[in-house]
Amino acid sequence: MVQIPKDPAPPSPAPHPVPTSADVARLAGVSRATVSYVLNNTSAVRISEPTRRRVHEAAKELGYVPHAAARSLRAGHTRMVLMPAPDVPAGPLYSQFLSELQWALGRLDYTVVQYGSVGLHGDEAARAWAELRPVAVLVPGSELGPEGVAVLKRSGARAVVTLGTERVEGAHALLMDHAGVGHSAGAHLFARGRRRIGVVVPEEPGLDVFSGPRLAGVRRALRGTDATVTELPLAYEEEAAARLAGHWRSLGLDAVFAYNDEYAMLLMRALQDEGIAVPEETAVIGADDLMLGRLLRPRLSTVHIELPAGRDLAELVDRAVREPGGTPEAHEVLGARVVHRESS
Repeated sequence: MVQIPKDPAPPSPAPHPVPTSADVARLAGVSRATVSYVLNNTSAVRISEPTRRRVHEAAKELGYVPHAAARSLRAGHTRMVLMPAPDVPAGPLYSQFLSELQWALGRLDYTVVQYGSVGLHGDEAARAWAELRPVAVLVPGSELGPEGVAVLKRSGARAVVTLGTERVEGAHALLMDHAGVGHSAGAHLFARGRRRIGVVVPEEPGLDVFSGPRLAGVRRALRGTDATVTELPLAYEEEAAARLAGHWRSLGLDAVFAYNDEYAMLLMRALQDEGIAVPEETAVIGADDLMLGRLLRPRLSTVHIELPAGRDLAELVDRAVREPGGTPEAHEVLGARVVHRESS
Protein backbone atom coordinates (compact mmCIF):
# COMPACT_ATOMS: atom_id res chain seq x y z
CA MET A 1 0.00 0.00 0.00
CA VAL A 2 1.49 3.27 -1.09
CA GLN A 3 1.62 5.94 1.57
CA ILE A 4 0.91 9.36 0.16
CA PRO A 5 2.84 11.92 2.17
CA LYS A 6 0.72 14.64 3.64
CA ASP A 7 1.53 18.19 2.91
CA PRO A 8 3.18 19.80 5.89
CA ALA A 9 0.95 22.15 7.82
CA PRO A 10 1.54 25.75 6.84
CA PRO A 11 3.69 27.54 9.36
CA SER A 12 1.83 29.65 11.88
CA PRO A 13 2.19 33.34 11.20
CA ALA A 14 4.73 34.98 13.43
CA PRO A 15 3.08 36.95 16.21
CA HIS A 16 3.11 40.68 15.71
CA PRO A 17 5.58 42.36 18.03
CA VAL A 18 3.90 44.21 20.87
CA PRO A 19 4.35 47.95 20.32
CA THR A 20 6.32 49.75 22.99
CA SER A 21 6.52 53.31 24.22
CA ALA A 22 9.84 53.57 22.38
CA ASP A 23 8.01 52.83 19.12
CA VAL A 24 5.47 55.54 19.90
CA ALA A 25 8.28 57.99 20.76
CA ARG A 26 10.07 57.33 17.42
CA LEU A 27 6.88 57.71 15.38
CA ALA A 28 5.84 60.90 17.21
CA GLY A 29 9.37 62.35 17.23
CA VAL A 30 9.47 62.83 21.00
CA SER A 31 11.19 61.25 24.00
CA ARG A 32 9.88 58.20 25.85
CA ALA A 33 9.42 60.40 28.90
CA THR A 34 7.09 62.66 26.92
CA VAL A 35 5.09 59.63 25.77
CA SER A 36 4.76 58.57 29.42
CA TYR A 37 3.69 62.03 30.55
CA VAL A 38 1.04 62.30 27.82
CA LEU A 39 -0.46 58.83 28.02
CA ASN A 40 -0.49 58.78 31.82
CA ASN A 41 -2.11 62.23 32.00
CA THR A 42 0.70 63.58 34.19
CA SER A 43 -0.34 67.04 35.30
CA ALA A 44 3.01 68.00 36.88
CA VAL A 45 4.67 68.37 33.46
CA ARG A 46 3.43 70.84 30.88
CA ILE A 47 3.12 69.39 27.37
CA SER A 48 1.93 71.44 24.39
CA GLU A 49 -1.34 70.46 22.74
CA PRO A 50 0.25 69.70 19.32
CA THR A 51 2.72 67.35 21.03
CA ARG A 52 -0.06 65.61 22.93
CA ARG A 53 -1.96 65.17 19.69
CA ARG A 54 1.07 63.64 17.91
CA VAL A 55 1.64 61.20 20.76
CA HIS A 56 -2.00 60.09 20.84
CA GLU A 57 -2.09 59.71 17.05
CA ALA A 58 1.12 57.63 17.07
CA ALA A 59 -0.18 55.41 19.88
CA LYS A 60 -3.44 54.87 18.01
CA GLU A 61 -1.65 54.04 14.74
CA LEU A 62 0.58 51.47 16.47
CA GLY A 63 -2.14 50.07 18.69
CA TYR A 64 -0.13 50.92 21.79
CA VAL A 65 -1.67 51.14 25.27
CA PRO A 66 0.24 51.81 28.49
CA HIS A 67 1.13 48.79 30.62
CA ALA A 68 -0.95 49.16 33.79
CA ALA A 69 1.25 46.84 35.89
CA ALA A 70 4.44 48.65 34.89
CA ARG A 71 2.84 52.01 35.62
CA SER A 72 1.74 50.72 39.04
CA LEU A 73 5.29 49.59 39.86
CA ARG A 74 6.66 53.03 39.02
CA ALA A 75 3.98 54.84 41.00
CA GLY A 76 4.02 52.45 43.95
CA HIS A 77 0.28 51.83 43.66
CA THR A 78 -2.35 51.02 41.04
CA ARG A 79 -5.01 53.35 39.65
CA MET A 80 -7.66 50.68 40.10
CA VAL A 81 -10.87 51.47 41.96
CA LEU A 82 -12.61 48.24 42.90
CA MET A 83 -16.39 48.18 43.12
CA PRO A 84 -17.71 44.84 44.42
CA ALA A 85 -20.94 43.92 42.64
CA PRO A 86 -23.97 44.27 44.96
CA ASP A 87 -25.54 41.05 46.24
CA VAL A 88 -29.00 42.20 45.11
CA PRO A 89 -29.99 43.36 41.62
CA ALA A 90 -29.33 47.06 41.21
CA GLY A 91 -32.42 49.02 40.25
CA PRO A 92 -32.46 51.58 37.42
CA LEU A 93 -31.74 54.50 39.76
CA TYR A 94 -28.71 52.84 41.36
CA SER A 95 -27.42 51.58 37.99
CA GLN A 96 -27.50 55.13 36.60
CA PHE A 97 -25.64 56.38 39.66
CA LEU A 98 -22.91 53.73 39.21
CA SER A 99 -22.54 54.58 35.52
CA GLU A 100 -22.06 58.27 36.33
CA LEU A 101 -19.52 57.40 39.01
CA GLN A 102 -17.49 55.15 36.71
CA TRP A 103 -17.44 57.85 34.03
CA ALA A 104 -16.28 60.48 36.54
CA LEU A 105 -13.52 58.22 37.94
CA GLY A 106 -12.34 57.51 34.40
CA ARG A 107 -12.02 61.25 33.79
CA LEU A 108 -9.70 61.34 36.81
CA ASP A 109 -7.54 58.58 35.23
CA TYR A 110 -8.77 55.73 37.44
CA THR A 111 -9.65 52.30 36.11
CA VAL A 112 -12.92 51.03 37.58
CA VAL A 113 -13.23 47.27 38.02
CA GLN A 114 -16.43 45.57 39.17
CA TYR A 115 -15.72 42.44 41.18
CA GLY A 116 -18.28 39.65 41.35
CA SER A 117 -17.83 38.34 44.89
CA VAL A 118 -20.71 35.83 44.87
CA GLY A 119 -20.58 33.67 48.00
CA LEU A 120 -17.96 35.86 49.70
CA HIS A 121 -18.90 38.09 52.61
CA GLY A 122 -17.28 40.31 55.22
CA ASP A 123 -13.57 39.80 55.90
CA GLU A 124 -13.36 36.89 53.44
CA ALA A 125 -14.58 39.15 50.65
CA ALA A 126 -12.16 41.89 51.72
CA ARG A 127 -9.22 39.47 51.41
CA ALA A 128 -10.33 38.54 47.88
CA TRP A 129 -10.58 42.21 46.92
CA ALA A 130 -7.17 42.92 48.48
CA GLU A 131 -5.51 40.36 46.18
CA LEU A 132 -6.08 42.74 43.26
CA ARG A 133 -4.24 45.56 45.08
CA PRO A 134 -6.76 48.33 44.34
CA VAL A 135 -5.88 51.89 45.29
CA ALA A 136 -9.48 52.42 46.43
CA VAL A 137 -12.51 50.26 47.18
CA LEU A 138 -16.10 51.48 47.02
CA VAL A 139 -18.33 49.00 48.86
CA PRO A 140 -22.12 49.07 48.37
CA GLY A 141 -24.14 47.84 51.34
CA SER A 142 -22.93 47.47 54.91
CA GLU A 143 -21.30 44.04 55.12
CA LEU A 144 -17.71 45.28 55.46
CA GLY A 145 -16.38 45.42 59.03
CA PRO A 146 -13.39 47.18 60.64
CA GLU A 147 -11.11 44.15 60.17
CA GLY A 148 -11.96 44.04 56.46
CA VAL A 149 -11.10 47.74 56.15
CA ALA A 150 -7.76 47.05 57.87
CA VAL A 151 -7.01 44.16 55.48
CA LEU A 152 -7.63 46.38 52.47
CA LYS A 153 -5.48 49.20 53.82
CA ARG A 154 -2.61 46.83 54.66
CA SER A 155 -2.71 45.63 51.05
CA GLY A 156 -2.24 49.16 49.75
CA ALA A 157 -5.77 50.56 49.43
CA ARG A 158 -5.49 54.26 50.18
CA ALA A 159 -9.24 54.80 50.38
CA VAL A 160 -12.10 52.55 51.47
CA VAL A 161 -15.55 54.07 50.98
CA THR A 162 -18.76 52.40 52.15
CA LEU A 163 -22.18 53.18 50.73
CA GLY A 164 -24.81 52.13 53.25
CA THR A 165 -26.82 52.98 56.32
CA GLU A 166 -24.07 52.86 58.98
CA ARG A 167 -20.47 53.96 59.44
CA VAL A 168 -17.63 51.43 59.48
CA GLU A 169 -14.53 52.19 61.54
CA GLY A 170 -11.60 53.29 59.38
CA ALA A 171 -13.65 53.87 56.20
CA HIS A 172 -15.14 56.93 54.59
CA ALA A 173 -18.92 56.62 54.72
CA LEU A 174 -21.67 57.71 52.38
CA LEU A 175 -24.71 57.36 54.60
CA MET A 176 -28.03 56.61 52.93
CA ASP A 177 -31.02 57.53 55.08
CA HIS A 178 -33.63 55.03 53.85
CA ALA A 179 -35.71 55.76 56.95
CA GLY A 180 -36.19 59.24 55.51
CA VAL A 181 -37.68 57.70 52.37
CA GLY A 182 -40.26 55.82 54.43
CA HIS A 183 -40.93 58.85 56.61
CA SER A 184 -41.70 60.98 53.55
CA ALA A 185 -44.11 58.35 52.18
CA GLY A 186 -45.88 57.84 55.52
CA ALA A 187 -46.28 61.57 56.17
CA HIS A 188 -47.69 62.07 52.67
CA LEU A 189 -50.29 59.34 53.04
CA PHE A 190 -51.35 60.65 56.46
CA ALA A 191 -51.69 64.17 55.08
CA ARG A 192 -53.95 62.78 52.34
CA GLY A 193 -56.32 61.50 55.03
CA ARG A 194 -55.22 57.84 55.04
CA ARG A 195 -55.19 56.08 58.40
CA ARG A 196 -54.80 52.33 57.75
CA ILE A 197 -51.50 52.11 55.93
CA GLY A 198 -49.76 49.01 54.61
CA VAL A 199 -46.01 48.88 53.93
CA VAL A 200 -44.63 46.36 51.43
CA VAL A 201 -41.52 44.55 52.67
CA PRO A 202 -39.83 42.60 49.82
CA GLU A 203 -39.16 38.94 50.48
CA GLU A 204 -36.13 38.90 48.17
CA PRO A 205 -32.91 38.27 50.15
CA GLY A 206 -30.61 41.22 50.66
CA LEU A 207 -33.24 43.94 50.37
CA ASP A 208 -33.91 44.04 54.10
CA VAL A 209 -31.03 46.48 54.56
CA PHE A 210 -33.20 49.00 52.66
CA SER A 211 -36.74 47.84 53.45
CA GLY A 212 -36.23 47.65 57.22
CA PRO A 213 -35.30 51.34 57.59
CA ARG A 214 -38.08 52.35 55.17
CA LEU A 215 -40.66 50.52 57.28
CA ALA A 216 -39.22 52.11 60.42
CA GLY A 217 -39.46 55.52 58.75
CA VAL A 218 -43.18 55.07 58.09
CA ARG A 219 -43.75 54.02 61.71
CA ARG A 220 -41.85 57.09 62.90
CA ALA A 221 -43.93 59.41 60.68
CA LEU A 222 -47.17 58.02 62.14
CA ARG A 223 -46.08 57.72 65.76
CA GLY A 224 -48.51 59.47 68.09
CA THR A 225 -51.29 59.62 65.49
CA ASP A 226 -54.46 57.56 65.10
CA ALA A 227 -53.00 55.78 62.04
CA THR A 228 -51.98 52.10 61.97
CA VAL A 229 -49.14 50.43 60.05
CA THR A 230 -49.39 46.89 58.65
CA GLU A 231 -46.30 45.10 57.36
CA LEU A 232 -46.93 43.33 54.03
CA PRO A 233 -44.29 40.74 52.97
CA LEU A 234 -44.34 40.41 49.18
CA ALA A 235 -42.24 38.54 46.62
CA TYR A 236 -41.61 40.25 43.30
CA GLU A 237 -43.93 37.90 41.40
CA GLU A 238 -47.31 38.41 39.73
CA GLU A 239 -48.74 35.41 41.58
CA ALA A 240 -47.67 36.79 44.96
CA ALA A 241 -49.16 40.19 44.19
CA ALA A 242 -52.41 38.56 43.03
CA ARG A 243 -52.66 36.56 46.29
CA LEU A 244 -52.17 39.71 48.36
CA ALA A 245 -54.73 41.62 46.30
CA GLY A 246 -57.16 38.72 46.66
CA HIS A 247 -57.57 39.28 50.39
CA TRP A 248 -56.87 43.03 50.38
CA ARG A 249 -60.31 44.09 51.52
CA SER A 250 -60.09 41.79 54.54
CA LEU A 251 -57.00 43.72 55.65
CA GLY A 252 -59.00 46.94 55.87
CA LEU A 253 -56.20 49.08 54.42
CA ASP A 254 -56.81 52.41 52.69
CA ALA A 255 -53.22 53.11 51.57
CA VAL A 256 -49.91 51.38 50.85
CA PHE A 257 -46.28 52.42 50.59
CA ALA A 258 -44.98 49.73 48.26
CA TYR A 259 -41.20 49.96 49.00
CA ASN A 260 -40.30 51.27 45.53
CA ASP A 261 -41.87 52.01 42.15
CA GLU A 262 -41.36 48.49 40.81
CA TYR A 263 -43.23 46.86 43.70
CA ALA A 264 -45.82 49.65 43.56
CA MET A 265 -46.52 48.99 39.87
CA LEU A 266 -46.71 45.24 40.52
CA LEU A 267 -49.18 45.63 43.40
CA MET A 268 -51.26 48.40 41.81
CA ARG A 269 -51.89 46.27 38.72
CA ALA A 270 -52.95 43.35 40.94
CA LEU A 271 -55.27 45.58 42.98
CA GLN A 272 -56.90 46.91 39.84
CA ASP A 273 -57.34 43.39 38.47
CA GLU A 274 -59.15 42.58 41.73
CA GLY A 275 -61.52 45.53 41.17
CA ILE A 276 -60.00 47.72 43.88
CA ALA A 277 -60.05 51.34 42.77
CA VAL A 278 -56.82 53.35 43.06
CA PRO A 279 -56.80 55.81 44.77
CA GLU A 280 -60.48 55.81 45.80
CA GLU A 281 -60.27 52.61 47.88
CA THR A 282 -56.51 52.39 48.28
CA ALA A 283 -53.87 55.07 47.74
CA VAL A 284 -50.53 53.81 46.42
CA ILE A 285 -47.08 55.40 46.60
CA GLY A 286 -43.69 54.03 45.54
CA ALA A 287 -40.13 55.35 45.56
CA ASP A 288 -37.37 56.09 42.98
CA ASP A 289 -39.46 58.23 40.59
CA LEU A 290 -39.02 55.96 37.57
CA MET A 291 -40.29 57.06 34.18
CA LEU A 292 -42.58 54.00 33.95
CA GLY A 293 -44.55 55.26 36.96
CA ARG A 294 -45.55 58.36 35.01
CA LEU A 295 -46.92 56.22 32.19
CA LEU A 296 -49.35 54.29 34.39
CA ARG A 297 -52.98 55.27 34.83
CA PRO A 298 -53.45 56.56 37.41
CA ARG A 299 -49.96 58.04 37.41
CA LEU A 300 -47.91 56.73 40.30
CA SER A 301 -47.09 58.93 43.29
CA THR A 302 -43.53 58.36 44.42
CA VAL A 303 -40.67 59.45 46.64
CA HIS A 304 -38.00 61.07 44.49
CA ILE A 305 -34.59 59.96 45.78
CA GLU A 306 -31.62 62.24 45.28
CA LEU A 307 -28.34 60.34 45.07
CA PRO A 308 -24.99 62.16 45.07
CA ALA A 309 -23.56 63.26 41.74
CA GLY A 310 -21.04 60.75 40.41
CA ARG A 311 -18.54 63.59 39.95
CA ASP A 312 -18.74 64.59 43.63
CA LEU A 313 -18.16 61.03 44.81
CA ALA A 314 -15.28 60.56 42.36
CA GLU A 315 -13.64 63.69 43.74
CA LEU A 316 -14.05 62.36 47.28
CA VAL A 317 -12.32 59.10 46.26
CA ASP A 318 -9.54 61.02 44.52
CA ARG A 319 -8.99 63.26 47.54
CA ALA A 320 -8.83 60.23 49.85
CA VAL A 321 -6.28 58.56 47.55
CA ARG A 322 -4.09 61.66 47.45
CA GLU A 323 -4.37 62.20 51.23
CA PRO A 324 -4.46 58.68 52.69
CA GLY A 325 -3.65 59.79 56.22
CA GLY A 326 -6.71 61.98 56.60
CA THR A 327 -9.55 61.33 59.03
CA PRO A 328 -12.34 59.26 57.45
CA GLU A 329 -15.31 61.43 56.51
CA ALA A 330 -19.04 60.72 56.67
CA HIS A 331 -21.54 62.31 54.31
CA GLU A 332 -25.32 62.12 54.19
CA VAL A 333 -26.02 61.46 50.53
CA LEU A 334 -29.68 60.47 50.24
CA GLY A 335 -32.32 63.16 49.81
CA ALA A 336 -36.04 62.34 49.60
CA ARG A 337 -39.07 64.34 48.51
CA VAL A 338 -42.57 63.25 47.59
CA VAL A 339 -43.86 63.63 44.03
CA HIS A 340 -47.66 63.65 44.34
CA ARG A 341 -49.58 62.19 41.42
CA GLU A 342 -53.01 60.61 40.89
CA SER A 343 -52.40 57.26 42.66
CA SER A 344 -52.49 58.88 46.10
